[in-house]
Amino acid sequence: MEIFRFGFEAMASGCEVVVATASKDEAKEVARHAIEEISRIERKYSRYRPESIVSLINAAAGAGFVECDEESFALVQYADALFESSDGLFDITSGVLRKAWNFKSAVVPDLERLTPLLELIEWKSVERKGKALRLPSVGMELDFGGFGKEYAADRAAAIVHDQGVKHGYVNLAGDIRVIGPKPDGTPWLIGIQDPRHKERTIASIPLYTGALTTSGDYERYFEIDGNRYCHIINPHSGFPVTYWRSVTVVAPVAITAGSNSTIAMLKESEGLDFLEDSGLGYLAVDHTGKFYHKNK
Repeated sequence: MEIFRFGFEAMASGCEVVVATASKDEAKEVARHAIEEISRIERKYSRYRPESIVSLINAAAGAGFVECDEESFALVQYADALFESSDGLFDITSGVLRKAWNFKSAVVPDLERLTPLLELIEWKSVERKGKALRLPSVGMELDFGGFGKEYAADRAAAIVHDQGVKHGYVNLAGDIRVIGPKPDGTPWLIGIQDPRHKERTIASIPLYTGALTTSGDYERYFEIDGNRYCHIINPHSGFPVTYWRSVTVVAPVAITAGSNSTIAMLKESEGLDFLEDSGLGYLAVDHTGKFYHKNK
């Protein structure tokens, strides 16, 4: 049995499917099915695709209801649970803030720019009729970007497993779902990037199964006068988080790991208590560079 790696682009990121099979042809076929599943999810949920269910709901904001299928409604229910568990910080209507924060132009928006966008953020105002959703105000938007990649990683890993593969993993830009250990029974070692030095790692975490994701202030950001402004934005204030440099979470599935790492970032100084209460393994680096960790 040999390990085969297949790199590809998806969701504007570099990705990889790694599987151990008896032949390269078998591995290639397994990877093809996994990549097709990731592409399907991207087409279905990307806000950049006009045909996606998310785009259809957003286009109907202030107008009528849009019917969701079972899969989409299950994700909506998951978003609802995240909103509750995060005290409203994980809000999938907060994507509109990207209209104020452009990380290429490196400009801090003023309150005049932020205020009308903040008024459009309110998950609890989204109306439901069975499995149909309606955004009550023109300009409101849903954005599944907070857990879309992780969901895709889990689905792709399930596809690989269903084809009889017992060793490998799916890596979507650092959101990793492990199917099983290496063929010799040893774990995969997942390097955790130093949030202040791209070419360095701060730890290597062994995984036999389960998932690992990292949220950080170094993925998309700019700095002005010594202040770092990152892409993880508090939906209540409209400003980026500042307390954590990075939060890595290990969980049974990627969607759980990813949502917990993001919520911890959003909770700022209260994030450590949140991580402890979650019962999951984590490695967090605060704004001073201090490490916090828990093995699970």
